[in-house]
Amino acid sequence: MTAFLSVSRAIDAMNTLLGKAVSWLLLAAVLISAINAVTRKLFNLSSNAWLEAQWYLFSAAFLLAAAWTLLSSEHVKVDLVYGQLSRRTQLWIEVLGTIFFLLPFCLITIYLSWPIVLSKFQSGEVSNNTGGLVLWPVWAMIPLGFGFLALQGVSELIKRIAILRGAIPDAVALADAEAKTL
Repeated sequence: MTAFLSVSRAIDAMNTLLGKAVSWLLLAAVLISAINAVTRKLFNLSSNAWLEAQWYLFSAAFLLAAAWTLLSSEHVKVDLVYGQLSRRTQLWIEVLGTIFFLLPFCLITIYLSWPIVLSKFQSGEVSNNTGGLVLWPVWAMIPLGFGFLALQGVSELIKRIAILRGAIPDAVALADAEAKTL
């Protein structure tokens, strides 16, 4: 279990670093948007490439930060039923959900999107918009983002199994216990 937990820590560290780095893409998208708006209004200059760059940056931030969102437990959960269950049952739901839903969804998405990325790369396909950008970089974010998400799913799976086996403490249960004492 120790080796698996080491792998989990490495995945967590990688996705934390990636998530923090990718968050800067949003700043770049906002700056490009502001500069594009100012040049369009003041100088009557605009470029589809700048508009597409904004979309590319936002897409990259969204797709590449999904793993960091999972790591931070900031993803959406339907808490109406889940919150009423015992912590052990919650952990089993997370384990089974990861195995039967998250990982297959990620792997299928990677499998289906990769040939499209290769096709767009090989053809050098460019956006239909005048002055548009090449398409493969933004399409490459799909398998890349889902690859990082799948890795984070593996990390979360390792941690949930370790908690169920008693190999590591459950941070959620400890936080709940601490909140009750306050």
